Amino acid sequence: MHFQQLLKEYLQIHGYWVLFIGTFLEGEAILIMAGFLAFQGYLDVRGVIMTSFAGSFLGDQFYFYLGRAKGKTLLRRFHSIARKFREALRLIEKYGVLVAFLSRYTYGFRIVLPIILGITNLAPRTFMWINLASALSWAIVFSLAGFLFGKSASLFLDDVGKHEHYLMLALAGFIMAAWLVHIYHVWNLKKPARQRLTRMRARRVQGSKNQ
Repeated sequence: MHFQQLLKEYLQIHGYWVLFIGTFLEGEAILIMAGFLAFQGYLDVRGVIMTSFAGSFLGDQFYFYLGRAKGKTLLRRFHSIARKFREALRLIEKYGVLVAFLSRYTYGFRIVLPIILGITNLAPRTFMWINLASALSWAIVFSLAGFLFGKSASLFLDDVGKHEHYLMLALAGFIMAAWLVHIYHVWNLKKPARQRLTRMRARRVQGSKNQ
């Protein structure tokens, strides 16, 4: 009980700042966990939603204007951004401005897509309104995901507080498993491209030997 009181006091002082920074950068995992902590009473669910909304919205606004000011320099300097540039452009060509709404739901493109959208001719005001709607929906969905996880656990456990450490570990494990499944799925999707690249390299090596 003493530990729970210390945790509650710590989260009440620092929890929202940690959540703001986490959602400014990326944030699904920390937001789901914050939703669960809100169910436990350590945080206020409305505060969690508003903090994550602010962090997410301001984060994407920052990345958009970073792309507008320094986008081409970033493409030359950072290979990770340059590698995703063509794929991001295909998404923009396919879905148009809807990409601005879906960017924070797209794993691996959360930061890159707003930067690339900043390089395009998308109007800043258009991006801002789409970003507002996207950030609010994202904050509500993932906050309530963690909150409803706690609510569901209370249907099976008489005292969730006694088992909250195990529930937090289970929630973290579920998030990690979902992340690994996604990574494996992406790896399989890129497997044909890797095989083609391997064959091309083998042909080049063979051609150089024949010469």
